[in-house]
Amino acid sequence: MKCRSRILLLGVLLCVALAVGVPQPAAATDWQGRKLPNIPTNFIFGYGSLVNSVSRNSSVTVPIPAIPVRVSAAFGYLRTWNDRSVSGFTALGLRKLESGETGRTINGVLYAAEGADMSSFDAREKGYVRVEVPLSQIEAVGWQRLPETGHVWTYIPVLSVDQGGKGVPGQGLPAPDAMFPLLQSYIDVVVEGGLEYGTDFAREILETTDGWSGFWLNDRELARRPWVHDPRSDAVDALLTGTPASAAQLSSRAFPEMYGARLRVGSP
Repeated sequence: MKCRSRILLLGVLLCVALAVGVPQPAAATDWQGRKLPNIPTNFIFGYGSLVNSVSRNSSVTVPIPAIPVRVSAAFGYLRTWNDRSVSGFTALGLRKLESGETGRTINGVLYAAEGADMSSFDAREKGYVRVEVPLSQIEAVGWQRLPETGHVWTYIPVLSVDQGGKGVPGQGLPAPDAMFPLLQSYIDVVVEGGLEYGTDFAREILETTDGWSGFWLNDRELARRPWVHDPRSDAVDALLTGTPASAAQLSSRAFPEMYGARLRVGSP
């Protein structure tokens, strides 16, 4: 009797559940094709110290990921040593092609920069102006895809007319000299940034850079034993030695005391 009563009770409960309706799981939302909010529309192409992640992220509060890219020779600029920093050295910049010159590709990194980040990079690149690079003239050199829309900017040094320039980005700019030499510490930042994407990428930076100079100051920390503070110094020197354009001037690289002595006799 007890068994029969339990069976009858279960039957009643089942009927009630069917009548009321058992809650069913909600249908899964189809997220296919939906984009994240605040997709960036402004990007920066960095080809010098901005290639280096540590250097680049020192200008922002939140680290910015970057992808390796290459700008087409059709852009019409060359990477060269032509920006004189107020602190007394020559940094990398771009210059317009001169009559009869052949274009050259420029490798570097592409990253998003909006709002405060863009303002921060504008302030950092004092003496440069932003010039837009057409998306059609940029190719990705890794597995990451390029943005499909938006504006890509790069920084090009400009010397105003009252400073002896032509007021045109990349034109009328001076080369390194005794008072504005190449700095090894800056070169280390650039090359080590390239090494983040492989030896070939770093070598490409050197091979596509114009304007190497014998005015070259070896200002590394503990310059005579640089590996103590920078384990990648040997890799940088190997690339500088193995690249004809930089190797041709490398023998002129001098420690601070020797560089000062050369200045007194007026030779690089």
